[in-house]
Amino acid sequence: MSPIHLAGRGLACSLGLSVEQALTTLRQGGVHPAKITLPGAMAGDYPFHAIPCTKDDWNERARDLVQRVANEAGAQQIRDGVLLIATSSFDIGAVERGTTQMDYQAFADKVATWLDWVGPVHVVNTACTSSLNALLLAQALMRSGAAEEVLVLGMEIDNRLTLGGFAALQLLSRTGSKPFAVQRDGLVLGEAVAALRLSTRDAVVWDLAGGANVVDGEQPTGASVRAVNEMFMQALADSGATADAIDLIKVQAAGSPGNDAVEAQGLRETFGVVPPLVSLKAAMGHTMGASGAAELALLTACLEQEVWPAYENEADKELGVSLAQAMPQQIRRVMATILGFGGSHASVVLERA
Repeated sequence: MSPIHLAGRGLACSLGLSVEQALTTLRQGGVHPAKITLPGAMAGDYPFHAIPCTKDDWNERARDLVQRVANEAGAQQIRDGVLLIATSSFDIGAVERGTTQMDYQAFADKVATWLDWVGPVHVVNTACTSSLNALLLAQALMRSGAAEEVLVLGMEIDNRLTLGGFAALQLLSRTGSKPFAVQRDGLVLGEAVAALRLSTRDAVVWDLAGGANVVDGEQPTGASVRAVNEMFMQALADSGATADAIDLIKVQAAGSPGNDAVEAQGLRETFGVVPPLVSLKAAMGHTMGASGAAELALLTACLEQEVWPAYENEADKELGVSLAQAMPQQIRRVMATILGFGGSHASVVLERA
C-alpha cells in the first residue's frame, strides 16, 4: 500500500491569506478577533475571526479565496483527481443575501467551476468534523487504488445562520477563546478556506498514516468520554501507532466548559502520560467544517518553521492536562482531533515522511 503524502497546503483565515502570512502573523502575536453584533434574544457583540478579504459580493469573495488557497496547495496540477469539498454551511451566506438559491448540487458545481475541475467532485458535510472526515474519505480512496491525487477543500465563509445558531444555543463566548483555561466560557467562531493536496506520488514532509471517526448520538451538541476514547484508540490502530508513539496532539480545546473537560478526561484515560498538546482555536477561531484542514495546514507549517501559538489564560488545573507553552522537540507523529455536532469525533495521525 503506497504512502499517502501531504503534498501541498493552502490557507486563508483571520491570520492571513496564505500559509506564510498566517505564520508571520502568529509569530508576531496573532490577531484580535473582530466583533459582530447580533440582534434579538441573544443581542450583543460576539468576537469573530474574519478573513481579511473585503470583496462586497459573497460569491466573488468566496471564489477569490477558493482559487487562492487551491493554487497555493498546487491544485492546478491535479484537476483530473478527486475534489472533496468539506463544509457545514455551504453557500448559505449568499442565500442570505439573495444572490443564490439553496441548492447543494449547484454549490458543488459552482466550486468545481471556480477551480476548472474535471475530475470527480464530492461534498462532505459532517458539521465540524467535515474536513477530517474528508481526509478519511481521501485515505479510503487512495488505499483502495481508486485515486492517486485528492484535494480536500475546507470551506466556511461568513454567514449569520451559523453565528445566530451557536448564540441561541448559548455556546459562544462574548470575551474570547480560552482553551483548557480556568475562565473558559464558550467558543469563538471564525472563517477559513483551506486546501490539503494528497498524493501517492509527490512526497514532501508529512504522510497521512491513518485516522478514525466515531459517532455518539447521545450528545448531539457535545462530546462523550466514551467516544473520545474510542476515537483515539481506533485512530491509533488504523495508523499502526501506539499511544506512546504520539509526540504531539492538536486538540479541539475550543474553550467550551463541558467539551474541554470531556476531551481532557478522554486524553487522560487513553494516554496515561499525555503527550504535549496544542490548540489553534484562540489563534484562528473555530472554523467549523473547515477547521480540520485549516488547523492541519497551519500546524504542519508551524512545526516546520518553529512557530508556536501563545496562550494568555491560566490553565485549569482541574482538567489534569495543559497546553504546551513551547514547541516540543523531535516531533515525528502528530495526532489531530476535531469534535463536532451530531456526536462526531474525528482524529487523524500524520507522521514525517
